[in-house]
Amino acid sequence: MPELNRSLAEGVVPSRDDHRLSATLLRIASKPGRDRIFIRDLLAELDHRAIAAMLFIFAVPNTIPVPPGVSGVLGAPLIFLAAQLMLGRRPWLPRIISDRSFARTDFEKVVVKVGPWLGKAERLMRPRLKILTKPPAEYLVGAMVLLLAIILFLPIPLGNMLPAIAICIFALGLIERDGIWILIGTLTALASVVIVSSVVAAFAYAAWLAFTAIFSI
Repeated sequence: MPELNRSLAEGVVPSRDDHRLSATLLRIASKPGRDRIFIRDLLAELDHRAIAAMLFIFAVPNTIPVPPGVSGVLGAPLIFLAAQLMLGRRPWLPRIISDRSFARTDFEKVVVKVGPWLGKAERLMRPRLKILTKPPAEYLVGAMVLLLAIILFLPIPLGNMLPAIAICIFALGLIERDGIWILIGTLTALASVVIVSSVVAAFAYAAWLAFTAIFSI
């Protein structure tokens, strides 16, 4: 795990504060003695945190190129967690999802790629406009994240990266109680919905043209 250790040595990812999400990701990725990470393991590691921390972990692989299968394993929990955030419930996942797993080395690659950005983001964030990070505004954020999670889960071209980025921004804003990031997440979410809707409309229009061309012969 040389890349992960080098990131620690260079101080790219803050690890002094054990309460930081970046430190938790480092602990999970560098824990020896296991080849695979089960989703139930992530739930156990993050039990003391808000749903937002798990939303970030399950969404962030979709923001970067990852080995096949990782985004599929982590995609379904987003819908469950977003619905629970919207309803103000405690985090819970059905066994059919929590028993799924992925290679620890794949998770390590994600941490190495995302770590520098996450470390910088954590240094920029601070509690402000906290009214946007607490109920009832938090429930509205959950509704927006649920919509984004559904878009991300569907096989829509260009429908993964931007919604996932918006979910990550929302999650970090909730974790750090930074309402500015909630506003940025809202703008990103609106942009992603517009772009994905345009892509779907373009494909539907192309399909309609192909259909009419075939049956007009």
